[in-house]
Amino acid sequence: MPSPEALVVPNVTVYDSLFADLTEADADRVAMVNGANGVEVTFGQLRERVDAFAGWLAVQGIGPGDVVGLLAPNGAAFAIAFHGILAAGATATTINALYTPAQITNQLRDASAVAVVTVSQLLPGVEVAAAELGIPAGRVVVIDGAEGHPSASEILAAGHPRPELDLDPATRLAVLPYSSGTTGYPKGVMLTHRNLVANVAQCQPIGVTGDDVVLAVLPFFHIYGMTVLLNYALQRRARLVTMARFDLAEFLRIIERHRTTWVFIAPPIAVALAKHPAVDAVDTSAVKVVFSGAAPLDAALADAVAKRLGCVVAQGYGMTETSPVTHVIDWRDASIDRSSIGTPVPGTQARVVDADGNDVAVPPEGPSERGELWIRGPQVMTGYLNDPEATAATLDADGWLHTGDLATVDALGIYRIVDRLKELIKYRGYQVPPAVLESVLLQHPDVADAAAVGALDDDGQEFPKAFVVRRPGSEVSAEDVMAFVAERVAPHEKVRAVEFIEAVPKSASGKILRRELKDAHGA
Repeated sequence: MPSPEALVVPNVTVYDSLFADLTEADADRVAMVNGANGVEVTFGQLRERVDAFAGWLAVQGIGPGDVVGLLAPNGAAFAIAFHGILAAGATATTINALYTPAQITNQLRDASAVAVVTVSQLLPGVEVAAAELGIPAGRVVVIDGAEGHPSASEILAAGHPRPELDLDPATRLAVLPYSSGTTGYPKGVMLTHRNLVANVAQCQPIGVTGDDVVLAVLPFFHIYGMTVLLNYALQRRARLVTMARFDLAEFLRIIERHRTTWVFIAPPIAVALAKHPAVDAVDTSAVKVVFSGAAPLDAALADAVAKRLGCVVAQGYGMTETSPVTHVIDWRDASIDRSSIGTPVPGTQARVVDADGNDVAVPPEGPSERGELWIRGPQVMTGYLNDPEATAATLDADGWLHTGDLATVDALGIYRIVDRLKELIKYRGYQVPPAVLESVLLQHPDVADAAAVGALDDDGQEFPKAFVVRRPGSEVSAEDVMAFVAERVAPHEKVRAVEFIEAVPKSASGKILRRELKDAHGA
C-alpha cells in the first residue's frame, strides 16, 4: 500500500472555499450560463445571491442542525439554493429529480427535513410529501414561483445578510445525499464541510482551469455533479454551462455554441458520442477532454469517442460515500489504460484486500489478483444517518471504507475495477438497488417470487432485469410486469426486461444468489 500523495486540506467551510478569496476581477467573470437560453450569472452575482438565500433561511429560523431538501434541475438557481443552505449552516439533502412522491416523502422523512426547495414543475410531488410530513407552505420554496409559496425572486429581493456563523468544518454536516451503499435501500450519507472541501482539493489533478468552459449535464443532485461541477469547477473559476436534462441534440448544440472544453459524462453518453450520426453534423473541435464517471467505461468505447471527437478521454472512480472522487486517470498520460481508473487522488490511501483481509501481492508486471478495494482519506463519509449497523459494515474501526468493488492494482499503482461484490445495478449512472425492485415485484398478485439483477445490453451497459416466478395458474406477461413496476418507481429504476423462471436460487439463509442467476441465464 503506497503512501498517499501529500495533501493540504483548508480548514474552511464549503462557502469559504468557493467565495472567501473571490477577487474583484473574478467577481466580474461569468460563473454559470444557462445552456438553453444563454442567461449568465457572474461569480459576484452568484455570491451575492447565495448570501441572500442564506440570510432568508436564517430569518426563518433555519440553520445549524436543520436539514433542507433540494429538488431542482441543474442551473444557477440550484447553485444559489444549495450553497445558500450550506452558508446558513444547514444541511442540504439533494433529491433525485426523477423520484416519485412516495420516494420524495421517504427521503425527506428519513432526513428529518424542515423545509424544501423546488421548482413549479416538480412541486406536485413535493406538496404530497410536505402535506404528509407537516412541512408548511411557507417552508416550501418554489424557485420560479407558485401561489402560496416563497419564490427565489422574493427571497433575493429581501436581501437579508448572510449569517455570521462559527462552524467546525470537520463536524458540521454539509450534505446528506442518499446512496444504497454496497446493498439494500437508500441511506443518508453524512458528508461534512471538510469532506467536500477535501475532495475539491483532491480533484486538482483533473486539471480544469479558469480558462475552461465546462458542460454541466450531470445532475447536481448526484454527488458526481455536486462535487466535480458545482464545487470543483466553480472553485477553479471555470465557466459552467448548465443543462436541465440530457437531450443529445441540445447537448451537441451547446458544445458547438459555447465552445465547451471539458465535458463530464457517464458511459451512456459516451455510447451516443461514439455511435450517433448527429455527432458528425456539429463542431466539437473545442472539446479538449471528455471525462467519464459514475459507472465503468470500456476502453474500446473510450478510444472510439477520442477518435471521433479528436479529444482525450479519461475516467475516474468514486462513491457517494467518498464525496465521491478517489481515483482519476491522468488524461495527459496517453500510456494509461483507459479502462482503468488510474491512481488514487492526493491524500487517498487505497488497498486491494483478499477474502482473508490481507493485501493482495502486487506483481512486478501486470495486474495483481483481484480483491476488494478499500479506501481511506479525508473525503470518506462520517457514516450513514441513523444506521450504525450499515455504517459498521462499510466503514471499519481503522477508517477504511470497504467499497464492495473488486479491483486489481499493478506495480505502477494503476487500479482497475473488475467486478462488484455489491449488488447494486448501475443504470445510466444511477444506482438501482435490487431489493427495491424486488419489493415492488412481489406486490404484484401474479408474482410468486422475483429477483432483480443487472444485465448487459449490446453496448455493454447495465440495465435492470427481473427474473420472475409466476403464481400457479397465472399467465401474466413480461409487459404486464414491467408496466406494474414502472407505475411505482422512478424512471431509471424501471425493469427493462423480464424472464420467467421456475424458482429463484437462494442460499440456505434465504439470500438470493444473483451471480448464479446471471451465470445460468446469461444476464
